[in-house]
Amino acid sequence: MRSALLRDLHARGLVADVTNVDELDRHLTEAARTVYCGFDPTADSLHIGSLVPLLTLRRFQFADHRPILLIGGGTGLIGDPSGKASERPLNPKEQVEAWAERLQAQAARFLEFDKNAAHPAELLDNYQWLSRLDVISFLRDVGKAFPVGAMLGRESVRSRLGRAEVGLSYTEFSYQILQAYDFLELWRTRQCTIQIGGQDQWGNITAGIDLIRRTTGGTAYGLTLPLVTRSDGSKFGKTEAGTVWLDPRRTSAYEMYQFWLNTADADVDRFLRYFTFLPLEEIDELGRATRRRPEERAAQRVLAREITHLVHGETAMRQAEGISEALFTGNVASLNDSELEQAFQGVPRTVLPAGATVPVVDVLLATGLAASKRAARELVSAGAIEVNGERVKDLGAAITRSTALRGRYVVLRKGKRTYHLVTVP
Repeated sequence: MRSALLRDLHARGLVADVTNVDELDRHLTEAARTVYCGFDPTADSLHIGSLVPLLTLRRFQFADHRPILLIGGGTGLIGDPSGKASERPLNPKEQVEAWAERLQAQAARFLEFDKNAAHPAELLDNYQWLSRLDVISFLRDVGKAFPVGAMLGRESVRSRLGRAEVGLSYTEFSYQILQAYDFLELWRTRQCTIQIGGQDQWGNITAGIDLIRRTTGGTAYGLTLPLVTRSDGSKFGKTEAGTVWLDPRRTSAYEMYQFWLNTADADVDRFLRYFTFLPLEEIDELGRATRRRPEERAAQRVLAREITHLVHGETAMRQAEGISEALFTGNVASLNDSELEQAFQGVPRTVLPAGATVPVVDVLLATGLAASKRAARELVSAGAIEVNGERVKDLGAAITRSTALRGRYVVLRKGKRTYHLVTVP
């Protein structure tokens, strides 16, 4: 294999399916190529599952190819049936437009769009051309290229048709035609010859390749990326608090950092290959270090640092590291108000009465950290309770405004992992 990019993608386990790997290999080595990946606006933020295709576009750009990041302002109004067990609700046009704008701004940080760059990325929205299609012309010129038998054979269609209680509307059935038309449009106007996407997009990608061949006689290529899973079978990209988003307003830098820091040893090597640009030799060494001293979580720390930096930037990454270190050492008093809010976002909270002096035992009961006063006293006597990083030793200890951090926050910790944030008005 002559293409260094393809060799790297294979070595990182980032190739699920590819159309004629030998031809694609030659295609990539002969000249700089244009590659695209589409993202439909189904929410106001991308999530960490979007990182694999986003960062693969970045890998193409680093290898001197030109990436197109396509926002599906048009296809987002239709809904992709891939991977869905039931019909998607149709979102209002205004909402999809607003989401598309948010996604464009968010995705722009992962690629180089400067027109003075050697191979600048381009950001497009397929609403620009899909909204101008004429129904009759579209059915005659494009629809004729799609045999219904082949469309019915697609996994995303077949799985839904096999469930009578769910079914599939013509709207979602037509999605593969619209995505295929995107590829044709970019092939014609941008000389785009490669489409990448998640493994569940294989049918849509090959539909585009077939459409290009049938209507123009041209050649195009497709490459899909593995859907990320955890080794224990649990769903990737989810925490107890919900989806891990790329938008800091929905998932803070600290939460992002913690998500990756908590990666299982069995997954960390694979995730370093998927989500970072570290050399494979360095990843292998981190894997050996983790096996030698798993308690140090060296690989997890690098993974958390690299991805938080990519998504949120240097300053936010360092702040997230500082918060993590403060919580690990119990030095919560060093955190400012913003860091405390980040650290305990999603943590249960209790507000004490204004001006009250409340015994710690009563606070443990009020917060649910203890089921009874007796249990609360036992926790204190056992040294299992910390207030603002200090172990409580006195059964008569109380919480007041003067003992709160900056006169406002009281961080309770039971054992090693259970936190509760108390606010003193």
